[in-house]
Amino acid sequence: MNRALLVIDVQESFRQRDNWRHVSNPAIVDRVNRLVTAARADGDLVVWVLHNEPGSGGVFDPAGGFVRLIEGLEPEPGEPMVHKTAHNAFTTTNLQQTLTTHGVREVVISGIRTEQCCETTARVASDLGYEVTFVTEATATTPLPHWDAPADRSADEVLADPRTLQTDEIIARTEYALAGRFATIRTVDEVAGTLTRS
Repeated sequence: MNRALLVIDVQESFRQRDNWRHVSNPAIVDRVNRLVTAARADGDLVVWVLHNEPGSGGVFDPAGGFVRLIEGLEPEPGEPMVHKTAHNAFTTTNLQQTLTTHGVREVVISGIRTEQCCETTARVASDLGYEVTFVTEATATTPLPHWDAPADRSADEVLADPRTLQTDEIIARTEYALAGRFATIRTVDEVAGTLTRS
């Protein structure tokens, strides 16, 4: 086993937010499941990552009950579940130790949000020496407000603001930033096909 699929933050927390109505990839569970099925068939490690903000009182606070995988995603026995409190999946977890123990040299990135936890994990993984494949089709994000916009605006107000980065712009920016520097960009079909043929 030298490859691991990382499923990052595909959790109910995000579906509790008003902006989930504008998510870039409503089919993320199906696409992640295709990658999971292919990884398991090839004997690769599947690592599940959940984001936690203990004591925050928000949707990422484990006490609220939303820090769980979105319905339709089911870890198998023995597949690691990592709980993080930073944007990337390495800094506050034992992920690197887990990958090292399993002899992993390549990571395949999927999850939520494309430009935040997924991109940040890809960058850190690359810096740590892993070969990184970024499956944008198996990531999701929502429109990104301008940095000085009021925090209390509704999702519709954010969407209407001309300064807001729309999801297609976010995805393109992430791919431009990662490709050839930190990761190889691949489609679900490319990665699932590669896994099941290797």
